[in-house]
Amino acid sequence: MPKRSSSVSATTWLVVAGLACAALLARCGARQATDPSPPEATTSRDPPAASAPTEEPAAEDAGQLDSGSLEPPEPAPVVVAAFGDSLTDGRVGGGGYLAHLRARCPESTFDDFGKGGDMVNMIRRRFFSQVFAADGRSLTGKRYTHVLVFGGVNDLYSDLTAGRTVQKVSTDLDAMYLAARRHPAKVVAITVAPWGGFTKYYNERRGEATGRLNAWIKEQLGAGRVDHVVDAYQLLSCGQPERLCPEYAHPIRDGLHFGKQGHEVLGKALYEAAFSGCR
Repeated sequence: MPKRSSSVSATTWLVVAGLACAALLARCGARQATDPSPPEATTSRDPPAASAPTEEPAAEDAGQLDSGSLEPPEPAPVVVAAFGDSLTDGRVGGGGYLAHLRARCPESTFDDFGKGGDMVNMIRRRFFSQVFAADGRSLTGKRYTHVLVFGGVNDLYSDLTAGRTVQKVSTDLDAMYLAARRHPAKVVAITVAPWGGFTKYYNERRGEATGRLNAWIKEQLGAGRVDHVVDAYQLLSCGQPERLCPEYAHPIRDGLHFGKQGHEVLGKALYEAAFSGCR
């Protein structure tokens, strides 16, 4: 009998243990059904997707976006002081190119300080005694936006009588350019016009000096000493480069002074180079 009782107890224990395990498994299954799924594992071969970066315009696109800020300035009146010799002096028949600019820019002012017969050293004296101090202060009470300088031919044929050299002329021109920029004003330089038909005074040596002076004037643009250069020598010549085109010559036909059509051509070139924004 004792052996039978022990066998029953063992059987009962196995049944109870089985029931307990079944209950435990049921509870675990219920918990797994309610828990969220764990995140998927990542590998170096399949990295997590990175968030897309904020897209920025390329440099050229940015420039295109800013193009509206690069619009040309609104037209505005200009106030110009023009210095020169008889080709600028309206009292002796010069200055026609200034008349062209006045017509194109009716709200602007073009003061004519030209004087017939002046060499550049004389123009310089009047420049500093009548219009500008060496530091750029205005002696007229006007605030000039531009200074125009057109001279040198009287110096070139006075090399012997007045001792004028290309070096002296360029030094005088540079002094005026510098003072004008200190004002501050934009500097418009004009090269010496062709004068080879002025046979009483023109010769090969003076023609060569004309070329050197004009080359120096044009170099000042690249050097930052002037803001605009108009090459009257090339503009007003044709055929023979040292002579005025026949259609531009003044009726007196002296080979130096140019007439109405020549002034119109020069005035148009000045307008396009320096004054197209005027009104």
